[in-house]
Amino acid sequence: MTAVAETAPKSARSLVPARMDRLPWTHFHWLVVVGLGVSWILDGLEVQIVALNSAPLTDKATLALTTQQVGLLGTSYLIGQVVGALFFGRLTDTLGRKKLFIITLAIYLLGSGIGGLSWNFWSLMVCRFIAGTGIGGEYTAINSAIDEMIPSRFRGRVDIAVNGTYWAGAALGSGVGLYLFSSHVPIQWGWRIGFFIGPVLGLVIIFLRRSIPESPRWLMTHGRNDEAEATVDEIERRIEAEGAQVPPVDESKAMEVKDPPHIGFFQLTRIFFGTYPKRSVYGFTMMATQAFLFNAIFFTYALVLQKFYSVPAGHIAYYYFPFAVGNLIGPLLLGPLFDSIGRRKMIFFTYGVSGVLLLVSASLFNAGVLSATTQTLMWSIVFFFASAGASSAYLTVSEIFPLELRGQAISYFFAISQGIGGSLAPTIFGHLIGGQNNKHVQTGPLTWGYVIGAVIMIIGGLVAWFIGVDSEGKSLEDIADPLSAVKRPEGGVSPQAEPAS
Repeated sequence: MTAVAETAPKSARSLVPARMDRLPWTHFHWLVVVGLGVSWILDGLEVQIVALNSAPLTDKATLALTTQQVGLLGTSYLIGQVVGALFFGRLTDTLGRKKLFIITLAIYLLGSGIGGLSWNFWSLMVCRFIAGTGIGGEYTAINSAIDEMIPSRFRGRVDIAVNGTYWAGAALGSGVGLYLFSSHVPIQWGWRIGFFIGPVLGLVIIFLRRSIPESPRWLMTHGRNDEAEATVDEIERRIEAEGAQVPPVDESKAMEVKDPPHIGFFQLTRIFFGTYPKRSVYGFTMMATQAFLFNAIFFTYALVLQKFYSVPAGHIAYYYFPFAVGNLIGPLLLGPLFDSIGRRKMIFFTYGVSGVLLLVSASLFNAGVLSATTQTLMWSIVFFFASAGASSAYLTVSEIFPLELRGQAISYFFAISQGIGGSLAPTIFGHLIGGQNNKHVQTGPLTWGYVIGAVIMIIGGLVAWFIGVDSEGKSLEDIADPLSAVKRPEGGVSPQAEPAS
């Protein structure tokens, strides 16, 4: 009996989730959103700068790269994202959110900054890979921390808006590119300066992040409940210092937690597809469908404008602005509805409407009635809805699995979806565009590509409708039981584990 008592895991009573979810919205939450959410802006900026760098990097006055080498730079960055997500996703669940969102940002700063000093193709490709690993790791640490520190009634709109700011970075990159890649800046310097912009912004943010505390929820589920409660105490003092009133906590929502079990890769897979099979299918579908559509359209955007509408290469950046604005405004305007109307209904709506509108756009494209301007307008409307849906995909995989696996869940499904959507979509659509010239264009093959993308999005919406999770307004612990939970509060509404398939 004594030996059993000595080896039994210690447990602690915790009110951390209830205390965090009842907090009013204050400057502290803005600090979390701005300090952590900038990672998506950096990613959008990086991708856009590299896209606009394609032509300058092939010039003899710079690195004189081939078009194939320019394509490999994008591939290297994408592979780095996948590797970074998988590697740092596990570390953020093991070592904590704060350590990782500092480390991953530093890695990005190093990779992108040194990239601006590259002397040949191989040095630049290595730097792009390093920068990608940093951004991939950012996804896991940032989404985990934001979801765990934002009150449940605001979580949907905040997460969706933050993920949508990728397009603010893309718009910023387009604006910067119009100046850097023009006659105002020597071509041998413009591309290098472009790689320094993200690190300069990141240096400011890394100091801001130092004042953001560790996630109290992560501390609670890793045997550090006293530290978790003390962290919430400090957050409440900061909020009260701002003049806001902290509501009383509901004692009936207390949890009893113990140290989490060690989870290896095979146990992780068993939890995803054995304990939560429907949720895993749901999360994978959301991530893969949006990845396919976005990579298909975004990576062939310039080619379509050039091949089918004869837009000069130097003018393509102008067409990115309305496209980026549509992608940015969608999550900002529609995000609150994911909290009020609900996740499942809004995902079905945004995925379904974007798919139907893309079918309309494909029909008009095939009929030859669109111009470069009206084609861009159609895409902007389509992605107004699609961007909100795509942003909700990251929210979905972040909140429907146990807290101890949050970072790994994001990385797991991100890696799978990028491996499918990230690699297949640009290849398929690039093949459909082919080597057509401006005098003899054939819209038929690419039209079918758009139809496929539209059907895939509609399927994603239907999957959300039938097996989606209504998680709006609920505590993360009520959506999925933490692995470290000993017992639930009386009257808890946490769903039971799904039966193994």
